Amino acid sequence: MEGRLFLIPVTLGGENYSYVIPEQVIEITRNLRFFIVEEIRSARRFLRMIDRQFPIDESNFSILNEHTPENDIDLFLEPLRKGSDIGLMSEAGLPCLADPGSRIVSIAHKLNYRVVPLSGPSSIILALISSGLNGQNFTFNGYLPVKPAEKVIKIRELEKRAREGYSQIFMETPYRSQKLFETITEICNKDTRLCIASDITLPSESIKTLRLYEWKKSVPDLRNRLVVFVMA
Repeated sequence: MEGRLFLIPVTLGGENYSYVIPEQVIEITRNLRFFIVEEIRSARRFLRMIDRQFPIDESNFSILNEHTPENDIDLFLEPLRKGSDIGLMSEAGLPCLADPGSRIVSIAHKLNYRVVPLSGPSSIILALISSGLNGQNFTFNGYLPVKPAEKVIKIRELEKRAREGYSQIFMETPYRSQKLFETITEICNKDTRLCIASDITLPSESIKTLRLYEWKKSVPDLRNRLVVFVMA
């Protein structure tokens, strides 16, 4: 019998995993010994968090990130052929969302292996459903361009799509979130609505939707915070 590829959710940074991940999912994770991960240290830390006695040294970890050669990826699924299950883990939240995991899932489908998604937190979905903005039609745009000129062009493009009725979801690294907010308020229409969802599921969580002219009156401190933006 061939193994299964489980899509394993992890926390969004907090340690209270029982608050965001079902117990049955935790139990499945505890029983796995083969993992495909974006970063080994964070994966080991999560496994030890859900089980202090987790046999790290008896487990196998394959690294899948933007630098992983395509020729190596097929080999990661070899345990499936031999009947062992594998867990695919992102650094935070669900794998395959703003994450390179979709590469291995695509290969698993081509090889006719069973892919099993498990319930857990996604900052992208949690931000959208708590924004009060359009959840029927939306686009996730990932991270915006780093170069200022390209970023401005992209933001204006997202605002245009938002005005056409499609909520636009995007992210930024913690050390650039404040600057991104400032750029948005400078170049976008004052009536454009923006949800800023920070540190979702963490004790410092903050989720608020205002029009840009309102945000200018109450500028948030986004420095070093995990932020998801939703524009409409």
